[in-house]
Amino acid sequence: MEAVNKTFNFENLIGPYHEKLRAYAMNFTHDEDNAADLVQDTLLKAYRYYDKFMPETNFRAWLFTIMKNTFINDYRRKARVQRVVTVEEDLSSQQLMFSCSTNNGELKFINGDIAKALKTLPENLYDPFMRYFEGYKY
Repeated sequence: MEAVNKTFNFENLIGPYHEKLRAYAMNFTHDEDNAADLVQDTLLKAYRYYDKFMPETNFRAWLFTIMKNTFINDYRRKARVQRVVTVEEDLSSQQLMFSCSTNNGELKFINGDIAKALKTLPENLYDPFMRYFEGYKY
């Protein structure tokens, strides 16, 4: 019975403010759909914490404060996510290559394949190749 009473009281209180909340949300979002979402989030939070509202205070100010704080928190969360994505997009493939850890297991297989290929070289090509590879000029 108390939950029904809470819902009835809450609905009666928000009635006159619903359109004003929508207009206030439009000031923040500049988009009908986002404004409707913001109003919905605001009303859900207000209903959830309705028992914390003190009747002798200003209900309108309480609602509008919830909306403002909800918008600010969502904005900060989205900005943080966007900043992370932007930083990753700005990294070049060269930077990503150096920032990745090396796969030593794969490197071991590659070195083994190179050693096998070098063993197939004739002696007259093996020595010059190895000297060049080790940094000798002649």
